[in-house]
Amino acid sequence: MIRFLIKRFVQDYENVSDPEVRAAYGMLSGTLGLINNFVLFALKLTVGLVINSIAVISDAFNNLSDFCTSLIQIFGVKMSCKPPDKNHPQGHGRSEYIASLAVAFVIFSVGTRLFGSSFEKMIRPEQPTVNVTVLVLLSVSVFVKIWMFSYNRSIGERIDSEINKAAAQDSISDAAATFVVVLGTFIGTFTTFPIDGILGLVISFLVMYTGFKIARDSASLLLGRSLSDDAVQKIRKIALSSEVITGVHDLIVHDYGPGKTYASMHAEVSPLSDIVEAHDQVDRIEQKIYKELGVKITIHMDPMESAKPEGKEE
Repeated sequence: MIRFLIKRFVQDYENVSDPEVRAAYGMLSGTLGLINNFVLFALKLTVGLVINSIAVISDAFNNLSDFCTSLIQIFGVKMSCKPPDKNHPQGHGRSEYIASLAVAFVIFSVGTRLFGSSFEKMIRPEQPTVNVTVLVLLSVSVFVKIWMFSYNRSIGERIDSEINKAAAQDSISDAAATFVVVLGTFIGTFTTFPIDGILGLVISFLVMYTGFKIARDSASLLLGRSLSDDAVQKIRKIALSSEVITGVHDLIVHDYGPGKTYASMHAEVSPLSDIVEAHDQVDRIEQKIYKELGVKITIHMDPMESAKPEGKEE
């Protein structure tokens, strides 16, 4: 279904390097998040109030926080697509990381509130009233969240969006939490043990952990995370595939947001090389690295009197 929606609402959907295409992906996933999370919030809140279950009500407000994160996601996408200006010559791509961090704070805040409500319910337990209709409705919400995980992960990988990857993590956590609620609510009808309040505590911890994990990853990106070892090795391999380059060193990477990764590197060449031919090969290497890894790299040629064995670095 998500493929149909992408083809329907994202023009030129295969050109993911285009900022406008990325924005369309972000708007699509954000809008789907708004609709699904609001419906789930209304459904679970109604069910939770009817059967008097703090676990279900907690799960409902967890979906309300997801509704807020979808709003933040849309805002982040809009901000990250703003063109470069005098004060931000590399654009506003890191706005997406900031939006992802804001999502984490909202999620963690909801988790702490759910913890307090669940703890009170555990001290003063009330047995929920459950029927088949309630269990079916809650089970449907699990599958909705699994679908949301699927499309957010797919879009996150397709456009390299941290906020979509964060939404995917949150969605799969919600699916697991709701499944536990369904199971616990059913079991709770056969015992006076305060399982409803305990499940509420479990969900609150799960929500808080999700918020912490997203915040940690977002902060790492804002601080300037380096390329993975695999990406570094691929850059070296591509560079050393040239006949004129005998070694590489001083690889420096700058991340200005999704699709805006810049790098510089020194390539060792023989001083006897044809400078025009060497320059032409270096240009082709830069283009190949960008095409395969999405890194806009500038390679500086270092004439070396003694060529190093291929693959060696200083």
